[in-house]
This record gives sequence, structure tokens and C-alpha cells, in this order.
Amino acid sequence: MFALLASLGALGCVGDFADPSRAMGPAVESGPAHPTTIHAPTTLGVVDSDRIDVNGTPIGVACETCHGPSATESWAAREGDDFHTGVEVEHGQLPCDSCHDREDRSLLHLADGRSLAMADAMQLCAQCHGPQFRDYQRGSHGGMSGYWDLARGPRERNHCVDCHAPHAPPVPRVNPLPPPVDRGAHP
Repeated sequence: MFALLASLGALGCVGDFADPSRAMGPAVESGPAHPTTIHAPTTLGVVDSDRIDVNGTPIGVACETCHGPSATESWAAREGDDFHTGVEVEHGQLPCDSCHDREDRSLLHLADGRSLAMADAMQLCAQCHGPQFRDYQRGSHGGMSGYWDLARGPRERNHCVDCHAPHAPPVPRVNPLPPPVDRGAHP
């Protein structure tokens, strides 16, 4: 009985539609795909100082100023310095060396030891945060602006550090507000 039903179902799919208005049209040609760019945050490799500019924005100091290969002072000599008091580290129990290159703090490193530029920090995040990165690649994590359909226009995606502080990545919890009052509703 199952074989008879399966063969009848297959026969129904072989021919043209009985109703010509339901026939499929020609394949739609998609134009050239527009690019997807990832926002390049200006905060990567920068720590805010206690000084502000004329607009009241904290002045950032590049990490490699003190920690880079051309630094005039060893980073170890500054360990007791209070410059980093604004850096809050709450990234699990990870020490600095888990992500930052031991010899050149202006670089990152992957789990296999390969050095990585600060601009490529998303690779570093992805090696430990796989489900979030998978969701990011599929468009359900991280936010974007532009077009879902790249045939229609370009897309810009956020970088991990646009929403998550690298040293304290959990997004702070907030208390939800009560729902808006519907003035048209009658009690």
C-alpha cells in the first residue's frame, strides 16, 4: 500500500502544474553581492586616561605606548602604577596572558600560540565563545545595519567589543520597565 501511494505521489510531481498560472517562472538572477564590513572599533588597544578632550571625552592612550615593542619602559616596571585602575577584569578566572602576548602586550595570541593583531580580536573571541560566534555568523547575535539581502545593498556588522568590554564582557543586567499604559483600554 505504501509503495502505491509513494509512486502516485511521485507521478504527481513529474508533470507540469494542472493550473498554468501556478507554473514556476524563470530563475531570478541575483546581482553582484554587496560587501559586509565589520565595524572597526577605535577602542581596541586603547585605555582611557584621566584626561579629557575639549568635548569631555576621555583621551585614550594606546596600550603599545607602554606595552609595545618600542616602549621606552618595560611593562613589568609599571605593574604597581595606578594608571590601570579603571580597567575592570571580570573575564572568568583568566589572567592577562590567556589573551595578550606575554612579550608584546599590544598583540593578542590564539590558543595555539600564533600572534594576532588587536584588529583581529574577533578570532580570539570566537575560539572560546563558539556558540555566540556561530550565532553572529548567522545574523542572530551582534547586531547590524544595512541590508539582509546583499543583492540589494551593503551591510555593516558590529564587532564583539562594540557591545562587550573585552576585560569584563558580560552585559550588565537591567531591570525592565513596566509596560506602557494603554489609555484606550477600559478596566
